[in-house]
Amino acid sequence: MSVRFVLRAAERGFSRLVSTGINATYVAGHPDGVITRHSSFNFHEYQSGIPGFGNIRVFGDEVFSPGGTGYNMHPHHNFIIMAFVLGGALTHVNTIGKVDTLKAGDYYVFSAGSGGKHAELNIDREDAHIIYLWVLPGLLLAPPSYLRNRFNAAASANRITCLVGDEKGALPIGQRLKVSRLVSDAGRTHLYRPASANGLYAFVLEGEAEIAGTVLRRRDSISLEKEERVDIVALAADTDLLLVETKL
Repeated sequence: MSVRFVLRAAERGFSRLVSTGINATYVAGHPDGVITRHSSFNFHEYQSGIPGFGNIRVFGDEVFSPGGTGYNMHPHHNFIIMAFVLGGALTHVNTIGKVDTLKAGDYYVFSAGSGGKHAELNIDREDAHIIYLWVLPGLLLAPPSYLRNRFNAAASANRITCLVGDEKGALPIGQRLKVSRLVSDAGRTHLYRPASANGLYAFVLEGEAEIAGTVLRRRDSISLEKEERVDIVALAADTDLLLVETKL
């Protein structure tokens, strides 16, 4: 196995954003509102961590406190932004004309392309837990778009399910990148076959898994380069992983 890196949960970047002071125009919410963010990769002044992997630029593990906390309307261009809701509720508003509320299991793909703005808020009464993934687009200045879908963990148990990519039932992304999710019973081995010359970034949401001879626990991750097959062994009940395959 060709391992690029292993990133333990405690080694990720961390930031705590409050909705007052210098962040007031960017961070929405009640004066006690707080966003906590653990970042796998660095991205200018916004994210800290290690350099990106393939077309991945941001992989943020974020929690929005209640009371309208989140990100005020802000612009993007030439990025594809994905959010995977793990808990609570996320209200997403964008300039394409969509207002959407996503709950645990829901996810979206927002292609900013030639230019778009969005706001993301937790107007619920409990914390919202979200994984954010930003990737480079396959085509610059494409028209903006917004799509959403839902991952059903019970219906997809013990199999790798493509959420984003060129597969039936997945949200299209217009490039050679794929996001999959796996929820597995303990003791099961799952085979993942990346496309030729692609890399794989695997992130453990919950549980414990062995990949490439490395034991990964909650919020640990690993990247692999140019592998024809990757065996994923679930070591704990309800092990839950996100798998991002990207062109290198």
